[in-house]
Amino acid sequence: MALVENLVLVFVAGLLTALATGLGAIPFFVVDDFSDRWNVALWGVASGIMVSASLFGLVREGLAYGSPILLVPGLLAGVVLVVVGHRVVDSYDHHPEAFEEADFKKLVLILGVLTVHSFPEGVAVGVSFAELGLAGAETVTVLGLGLPVLAVFMTVAISIHNVPEGVAISIPLRTLGVSEWKMVWWAVFSSLPQPIGAVIAFAFVRLAREFLPFGFGFAAGAMVYLVVTEFVPEALEYGRDLPDGGRKELVTGAVAGVLLMVPLAFV
Repeated sequence: MALVENLVLVFVAGLLTALATGLGAIPFFVVDDFSDRWNVALWGVASGIMVSASLFGLVREGLAYGSPILLVPGLLAGVVLVVVGHRVVDSYDHHPEAFEEADFKKLVLILGVLTVHSFPEGVAVGVSFAELGLAGAETVTVLGLGLPVLAVFMTVAISIHNVPEGVAISIPLRTLGVSEWKMVWWAVFSSLPQPIGAVIAFAFVRLAREFLPFGFGFAAGAMVYLVVTEFVPEALEYGRDLPDGGRKELVTGAVAGVLLMVPLAFV
């Protein structure tokens, strides 16, 4: 496939992960609230999936393409991205309540902040497509297209991860009386930067092939650090009123997430 066609395909994959965020609002069409137990479990599943996808997929691929000399700096750079992203995000009012009340200028600002927040997920998707169209790559056929196995797993992983993100965004909007379809829209809106990040990351690893291990490490470092600093604390926040602080639900969800990604270790 030509580069432009590949970029379009990667963009579509990133867009699918963004649309998956809207699934987090779907339960509110039939229920008024989402139990803390389920919220903790969902964040646990997302954590297990992301750590497994990073270790079984991204890190392993990075080592296959080169030595740890490039992989390790990539891991550290991914951590730095998340740290900087957190500082930028914490500097602005980007909470879901602000979405509904924002004028155009503020929406642009919010989208800019969300770009920093969602960029690591997009990077992970883009990097996972590094072998797209290359000879000798392990592929699986999806809708008649031969896609890298890692890309399929990562796209599914990020999509599943985005569901609890959508739930977290929808809960405060529900308290404001926002309609269900608007909650779906704002949930998707929060992840719209992901396809952009995916395209940028894919273009980088394709144009600078020698830095491919760095790219895989970058995505893995960002993902694992996100789990440690964002997913787990978010889960424990929801579980603070549950027995044992929700740790049982968190661990159960994490184990389920790891099991979902186990096949990735054998391809």
